[in-house]
Amino acid sequence: MTKKILWVDDEIDLLGGHLRLLEQKGYSVDTATNGEDAIELVRERPYDLVFLDEMMPGMGGLRTLSQIKDLAPNLPIVMITKNEAESLMEEAIGSKISDYLTKPVNPSQVLMACKKFLEAKKITSAYVSRDYTQEFQQISLSLMNPLSYNEWYDLYVKLTNWDIELDEHPELGLRQTLLDQKRECNAEFGKFVEKHYQNWIEQRGESPVLSTDVLEKFIVPELDTAASVFLFVIDCLRLDQWLMMEPLLADYFSIEKSFHFSILPTATPYSRNAIFSGLFPADIEKRFPEIWQAGEEDENSRNRYEHMLLDKFLERKRIQLKPESKYVKILDTEFGRQVEGNILSYTKSKLTAVVVNFVDMLAHGRSDSPLLKEIAPNEAAYRSLTRSWFQHSSLFGMLKTLSTQKNIKIILTTDHGSVRCLRGSKIIGDREASTNLRYKFGRNLRVDDRQAVFVKHPLDYKLPRGGVTTNYVLAKEDFYFVYPTDYHKYLNQYRDSFQHGGISMEEMMLPVVKLEPK
Repeated sequence: MTKKILWVDDEIDLLGGHLRLLEQKGYSVDTATNGEDAIELVRERPYDLVFLDEMMPGMGGLRTLSQIKDLAPNLPIVMITKNEAESLMEEAIGSKISDYLTKPVNPSQVLMACKKFLEAKKITSAYVSRDYTQEFQQISLSLMNPLSYNEWYDLYVKLTNWDIELDEHPELGLRQTLLDQKRECNAEFGKFVEKHYQNWIEQRGESPVLSTDVLEKFIVPELDTAASVFLFVIDCLRLDQWLMMEPLLADYFSIEKSFHFSILPTATPYSRNAIFSGLFPADIEKRFPEIWQAGEEDENSRNRYEHMLLDKFLERKRIQLKPESKYVKILDTEFGRQVEGNILSYTKSKLTAVVVNFVDMLAHGRSDSPLLKEIAPNEAAYRSLTRSWFQHSSLFGMLKTLSTQKNIKIILTTDHGSVRCLRGSKIIGDREASTNLRYKFGRNLRVDDRQAVFVKHPLDYKLPRGGVTTNYVLAKEDFYFVYPTDYHKYLNQYRDSFQHGGISMEEMMLPVVKLEPK
């Protein structure tokens, strides 16, 4: 479709060369010599771009700009002027011009403005398609050789960035190609974790930072500084969701990113307790049996002791804090707003830990709520919903308030991510087996070993033994467990839900972000 341009200038006769160039490039150009005629043309016809002279007799450029914006708020307008005064530029920018050219304007500047506003999407799409095709081939080749955990994280970052990039270009039809490649990568990642995980937890050879190392690696060094330290743990936050939040914080903080690997299972009772205690679940069970006993009826109750575990960690490290550490868990909006209003009072403490549960509630809520599934039918929409929540959340309010303070250090991370589950895996077990969809523990568990990791001896993975015959199974890739009873009912109910507990890039490779106020 031919793009339509309106050029408004009281000396339009002197611009014949520019007008002919635009027509040669396939654009349709209308002209006006004053603001009144320009406004009438915009009222009568749809335009894709306006070039507007700032200095015209009668109705000047800024006034014309204002009235055109009233008629067509989204119409891009490029202001052209001889006046380079800073005050004029600021007034024009405040009036929402799209770009600014200074006379004499040369043809290349005009053509560049047209491409920027009229063809940017097409040009960008062509380059995105080309670049992804090249990246696709490079990623496929990289999977043919063994990767280190750092290389796996770099690969996951690339895939995540492409995921976000393709959100802007649905017309390219590359989404399914990327999804297929992510599935292939997750299959290889599962083999990688299964091969190396026991070495990591036994600290045999090189290993990534695990949940159990987060306090030691990222928090303890900050306690030696004069700063007040905040640890924010956002339950169930994936890398792509963090990348939706990061631009909102860029004006307030210098941002330094790192990562850690969640322990297995990638579920809150295991991974978050591991963060706050610096211990693996088997060691927690041994040292603090009351925690695991408390969760026999309700697993979520095992996370009631995080503040105690944090203080016990500090005690083991012989770190004495005065005043003592603070701990806050935000489960609802009202309490979150209360904490937001009082967040500066926590700066009097050396260390404050804040747990935010909303993203986890969003993931679980989407499984049960047709409304949430309608709002977030796919991963692109799920990311967008996360960004919208964060933009209006008490968490963002807290961070913005803290950014105004000196001597503040903020570490933001998560306990685990989630994966979009698309394939069911039939599992058999006794009645006492746990109900989780991505991991289970119990007796007599049987499942296809191509779809899950079977942990015969829990202590091999530093997991609580429970009974003598307790086993664990951990789902790989995007599988979720379904019992044979009412198989098709539950297969359909939980298909396309976000779950956690298993082995995938999305669940295990997690951002750790250091925020320092600018």
